[in-house]
Amino acid sequence: MNISGSIKDTRNQVKEWKSQGLSVALVPTMGYLHDGHKSLMERARKENDKVVVSIFVNPMQFGPQEDYDSYPRDLERDGAICQEAGVDWIFHPEVEEMYGPHFCGYVDMHTLPEKLCGASRPVHFRGVQTVVSKLFHIIPAQRAYFGQKDAQQLAIIRRMVMDLDFDIEIIGCPIVREADGLAKSSRNTYLSREERAQAVILNQSLEEAMRLVEAGEKEAEKVKEAIIKKLSGCPLARIDYVEIVSFDNIQPIQRLEGPVLIAIAVYIGTTRLIDNRIIM
Repeated sequence: MNISGSIKDTRNQVKEWKSQGLSVALVPTMGYLHDGHKSLMERARKENDKVVVSIFVNPMQFGPQEDYDSYPRDLERDGAICQEAGVDWIFHPEVEEMYGPHFCGYVDMHTLPEKLCGASRPVHFRGVQTVVSKLFHIIPAQRAYFGQKDAQQLAIIRRMVMDLDFDIEIIGCPIVREADGLAKSSRNTYLSREERAQAVILNQSLEEAMRLVEAGEKEAEKVKEAIIKKLSGCPLARIDYVEIVSFDNIQPIQRLEGPVLIAIAVYIGTTRLIDNRIIM
């Protein structure tokens, strides 16, 4: 396994693999890898000849008061996880390599980024789209793998690929959870012991919602009310949003029909966590 911070070297390696007729997969990450990331790598390993993992904490997707400086980083640990998962190449650039002097080119879209996480993090998805677009150009893989925990991000990237005619297949992979149901996240490391114990309320509130849906409830507002009621019983939980939207275009719906995304963002103490259910 090789680790490189060079755009040129990484691009040339991928071109060489493709010239040999090998299929290449990309798993974009911000590092501090966990079992959720590993599951993406392992699936990519099974479905492709070569696997590239990008590890880059992207400053463009953090707002002024967000946790860019304190976001956890550990390349040695990440490298060991990648090695175990059978990764062939880690692309680990410095910020200056990705965004040169006077950088001013961005990728953005309307509608899909304006709800859910985009409402409280207005610069976030412009940063995501820009960096992912750059990664797709640097690493012209046949397939890219993303976790469904960031469901809005997944929907936005799929739409971006469609709108801008990227020649790459986007594959969404299931959420990986802790034994008690908490979705795996790099930000879970911010939680105190008490906060970690109460963070399970996110999954529990969504389980409550699914029980209603499986019993035949189709009214989105009633499902939202059940989630909010469950979350409100947790002392350390502060709701950022609870939304039920069409998974195709991230727009609010009144009835659960077609592909539906039930998405929540909740502060546990000062740590913002997200979770969701996708109903097809």
